[in-house]
Formats: sequence, structure tokens, C-alpha cells
Amino acid sequence: MLNYVWVYLIVGIVFLYVILQSLVFLIKAYKKGIGLGFTKEELRRTVTSSAVFSIAPSIAILIGLVTLSRIFGPLVAGMRLGTLGAVTYELPAAINVIQGVFGKTIGEVLPIESVITALWVMTLGCIPPLLIIPLFFKKMSSKMDSLKQKDESWNQIMMDALFLGMISAFIGYVIAPKSVDGSEPYISILGILVFLTSAIMIIIFGIVIKKFKWEWLKNYALPLSMVSAMALAIVYAMMGVR
Repeated sequence: MLNYVWVYLIVGIVFLYVILQSLVFLIKAYKKGIGLGFTKEELRRTVTSSAVFSIAPSIAILIGLVTLSRIFGPLVAGMRLGTLGAVTYELPAAINVIQGVFGKTIGEVLPIESVITALWVMTLGCIPPLLIIPLFFKKMSSKMDSLKQKDESWNQIMMDALFLGMISAFIGYVIAPKSVDGSEPYISILGILVFLTSAIMIIIFGIVIKKFKWEWLKNYALPLSMVSAMALAIVYAMMGVR
């Protein structure tokens, strides 16, 4: 079903819309820059540098695309990650539906009901932010600003708490017991080791950026940490870590 012609047509229309929207805003921004007094050379350098620095985040998205393609195929996975989706949300949502509701394992042939249900869960989960931002962001932002003015430390504590809460959710996903082919559940030492490796790598990159003032490395630290951890995951698995 994921390779039917109508799937290609729908995904093609979505991608065409996104590309046209990007081109329209690029042209409008370029004209606005000229109107503000920027030279064509300055705008050209800005466009070039933005294109170059967009490569690094794309690596992380590509890794997520490869993983998500095992469930939905490259077309639907590409549409999700190329528009609204983020692999940190899409993949856990899909796995929870397929494994928790249908009792299936990622990688095997999945019934169409499980794929459609996973897509609906992911889609409905993306809708609240689309409504919250335009309807309530201004009010939320003003509340945050008032808290910041009253107590600068409280604002920082709250943002750190939100960040740690989000990270804790993913830590739970990593250390939760795993079960393969109906075997007894076990704690994946491999998953925990890869998680720690990625964390150590990002810390190392942070130290390097701070010590040597390599600001350009900020855009590459996350994807390089992910790729390094994934490469070392193969080494760990070859060493017998499970």
C-alpha cells in the first residue's frame, strides 16, 4: 500500500507545496533585504552560509528517515520528517502503537491497520502545537516575560525543569525493558551504552567549542554525536553487548 501510485501523488503534492512556499519566502526575503539597503553580495553570502549550515541538521533528519522508513517506507517517512515531524516524537509514537496496541515488532511485515493507526496517532499528536502557537503563544510569552522580570532565576529554573522533564521521558524509553521475539524482557545494556556515548560526545564537543571558540561547531555537534554513537553501537554489538 505504501508504494501505490496515489501515495506518490499525495507525497509529491506535499513536497511541491513545501518547496514552492520556501521559494516564495526566499524571494520575498531577498527583495526585502535589498529594500533595507543590503548589497547583493551580502545577501548572497547569507544565503550560501545558511545553505551550508543547514547540512548538519539534515544529517540528523536523514538518520531518523532511515529508521522511520522501516515502518512507513521512504515516501511517507520522508513526508513526515520533511514537513511537521521530528524523529524524537514520530518514532516513539509509532513504536508505542505498533508494539503496545498490535503486539508487533518493528522490522516484520505489519498489518495495514497498525500502520494507519500509527499515522493517525502521529498526525493527531502534531495538531495541538499548531493550535497552541497561533492562539495562545502571545499570552504565554507575556506571562513568561512577567515572570522573568519579577525573578530572573525562576525563569531559568523553569526552563531547565522543562528541558530535564523532556530528557527524562527519552531516558525512560532507553532503559525500559526490551523483549525480542517473545523472549523474556531484559534491560538493553547496548541501548544505555549508546545513550551514554552520545551524551559524552556532546559534552566533548561543548568543551571544544568553549575552549577553542569554534562557534561553527555548534551546528554540527548534535549530528556528529549521533553518528559517532551509532557507529560505536556497531562496535559494541560486535563485542557482544546486548
